Amino acid sequence: MDGTSASPQRHNAAQRSAHIREVVLAKGVELRERYPILKHQDALGAGILAFALIGMIGSAALYISGYMAWWVCLLLNAFFASLTHELEHDLIHSMYFRKQRVPHNLMMGLVWLARPSTINPWIRRHLHLNHHKVSGTETDMEERAITNGEPWGFARLLMVGDNVMSAFIRMLRAKTWAHKFSIIKRTLKVYAPLALVHWGAWYVFLGFHAANGIAYLLGAPIEWSATTLSVMQVIDIAAVVIIGPNVLRTFCLHFISSNMHYYGDVELGNVLQQCQVLNPWWLWPLQAFCFNFGSSHGIHHFVVKEPFYIRQMTVPVAHKVMREMGVRFNDFGTFGRANRFVRRDEVAVSGEAVEA
Repeated sequence: MDGTSASPQRHNAAQRSAHIREVVLAKGVELRERYPILKHQDALGAGILAFALIGMIGSAALYISGYMAWWVCLLLNAFFASLTHELEHDLIHSMYFRKQRVPHNLMMGLVWLARPSTINPWIRRHLHLNHHKVSGTETDMEERAITNGEPWGFARLLMVGDNVMSAFIRMLRAKTWAHKFSIIKRTLKVYAPLALVHWGAWYVFLGFHAANGIAYLLGAPIEWSATTLSVMQVIDIAAVVIIGPNVLRTFCLHFISSNMHYYGDVELGNVLQQCQVLNPWWLWPLQAFCFNFGSSHGIHHFVVKEPFYIRQMTVPVAHKVMREMGVRFNDFGTFGRANRFVRRDEVAVSGEAVEA
């Protein structure tokens, strides 16, 4: 079924969403028949994880040994870490070793270690499954946490690439001390222990080198202790091989994700209004470190149980039918609407809801 006989005018939102699912699922079946290796989903997931981890460890070893430039290592590990993010997302939806808890949880732990900037994946599972139920609404805590619905400005720029900074700014904005303490408690719970160490080391790295830079400009270099210098040598290495790659990956992923999801005036359960496809050529430097998320993630909202590599292979067919059914592509106006599906003043003038 190629989707050419249907049109947005002849289908309501539920029918159009169902049609997209039917076409994309059929393409997935076709791909598995054409390439039988795709039927070995558990093995592929484990193999991709092994590839990503070996890649990260190998590039780190080459950098530490002096055979690779720091920036090459950082970029490579950001890419490898982006693979582990996709695997974590698939694991949250129980796509690998669904009935075998030991290898399933082992994979969950390893993808967390590869991305220590993130929240506990077992906690994220609840947030993400809720995201699918209430996407685009105030109770969609996963997307709200990465700035979906925030007006664009300096605060959002700080929040989009730094999970702890995002929580800190939300804490400052809280109007009561009870709310502030609630945010602090929740942040410590979901980010312990890896993300607290990761972001703490990142701030130490930035502070140390900022202090040295300022001291150099003032002509008064700081005499650090031998212990401080030895600790900073370890942190400097970590900044290249694991911290910096994940800061870069986090910014790219959150920038793309928070701008492709709609918020605030989305009809509950209307998948056509939840996401757009965001894939202009000028976003490719960011897409490279979140595995083409802006192009492929919208497909996931229609077909939840396809692993990320199948989803990427279905992009040409999926985009065709999604466009025909009324899904938006490259709606850059969302940057000025704080992710609203339509402008607030347009809603006020029309006095009625706008259906996708």
